Amino acid sequence: MKRATVWPNLLLVVLGCIWIFPIIWIVLTAFRAESGQFVSYIFPKEYTLDHFAYLFENHENFPFMLWVKNTMIVAVCSCLLSTFITVSMAYVLSRLRFRFKKTMLKTALVLNMFPAFMSMIAVYYILKAFGLTQSLTALVLIYSSTAALTFYIAKGFFDTIPKSLDESAMMDGATKLSIFTKITLPMSKPIIVYTALMAFMLPWMDFIFAKVIMGDNVPKYTVSIGLYSMLNQTTANTMYTTFAAGCILIAVPITILFIYLQKYYVEGITSGAVKG
Repeated sequence: MKRATVWPNLLLVVLGCIWIFPIIWIVLTAFRAESGQFVSYIFPKEYTLDHFAYLFENHENFPFMLWVKNTMIVAVCSCLLSTFITVSMAYVLSRLRFRFKKTMLKTALVLNMFPAFMSMIAVYYILKAFGLTQSLTALVLIYSSTAALTFYIAKGFFDTIPKSLDESAMMDGATKLSIFTKITLPMSKPIIVYTALMAFMLPWMDFIFAKVIMGDNVPKYTVSIGLYSMLNQTTANTMYTTFAAGCILIAVPITILFIYLQKYYVEGITSGAVKG
């Protein structure tokens, strides 16, 4: 029995090393004093904080802190809208009965199978017709509009809440709105946190939609586009270590937030996906 458990543990150790190596490498690169995109060694010969200082100086060509501010605005706004839309729609589809409910669920399931970038050109021209291209408002609308199709996990969570609680409250004279706000929402903290966390992380990671919408409007870039712009043909060799430092800076707040909310994240995804 002991020999049987050695190989799985050894395999996990190897997979763990493979997984953590890129993280260690990007951290070492961020503190590397030697310039250059590729070097023949892993551990830097000299360490420096100049790359981080350069980012905080908010240079004209690479206003990193402005990009962080733009991303934070988009992330907070889209997080609030997406969470409201997702939770509201999931609750309605879980609790209420109406015509074409099953058809709506099947349609949403099929639409979720198609990648979002298939509609990228159409979305761009719609935003252009309304004069919203190269604006943060456009990104907020794009990220929030997809929330209506991501309700399945939240719906599965609401399905686990006994409907007898709703019936008891209605017998006491409570309205559906009061049941939702005073009974269901307080019991749904895990799925709300999970939904909000996923919506908040999306603007930090998305590149395709943000690049298409923003074009060459550098002051309106998000961090994903901004960091990518550091690695053009003329600056890739000199800005690569600064690029690595930027990756570390934007990863820290998301990592801290994820670790802090991990308990609710796990509860939300397991309750919705397994029990639902």
